[in-house]
Amino acid sequence: MTTSTLLELSGGFMAACFALWYVAIGRPTSRSAALGLLAAVAPAVRAYIQRPGLLASVGLLLLRLSIGGLMIHHGQEKLADPQQFANTYVASLHLPFPLFFAYAAGFSELIGSWLVIFGLLTPLGALALSGTMTVAAYQHISTAGLNIYVLELVLLYLGGSLALLFNGPGRFSFDAGIVPVILGDLSAGQEIEPAFSSRDAGELRAIPVTVNSNARG
Repeated sequence: MTTSTLLELSGGFMAACFALWYVAIGRPTSRSAALGLLAAVAPAVRAYIQRPGLLASVGLLLLRLSIGGLMIHHGQEKLADPQQFANTYVASLHLPFPLFFAYAAGFSELIGSWLVIFGLLTPLGALALSGTMTVAAYQHISTAGLNIYVLELVLLYLGGSLALLFNGPGRFSFDAGIVPVILGDLSAGQEIEPAFSSRDAGELRAIPVTVNSNARG
């Protein structure tokens, strides 16, 4: 098995783990806390996921596939030789633990690309890509100045990632299919409390009733 195949499989596996976690947090143990949080964020989440129309969603899908598909190999290259990336790029930023940040950049690009492609936890994936591209842009400017030929690819990735972060994944995404189900499931729990419940049983009192003995059956 080649290194690139192994990295892609690990990225897909970790993206699947994120998917399971994503579903799990939609069914928290504390129902009342979840309903309170739902009431506060549900309108904003629905608007973020379902706002784009059909054509806009197609455009966002193409953007997701382009940005994610092209960014994967950058993450693969970093993880294939993290020490070389740390010595060449991270060390120039004078950050501590350059090898750690090399791994962080590689996994951010690899996993973030899969999340963006699937449209799953899209803000998290887009934020991971935007973060690495922001650092890359700073590194290029600090070492080569405002050289457009060096910066253009980084800025294109950065602009595309920020566009996905601000506009959402569109309707052709896992987010668009999962989030409304989770919100609907939690909303179903907002039932009206009955006038009489089991906890009121201890407070029952006898009520006198007057019976008219002259009444005919």
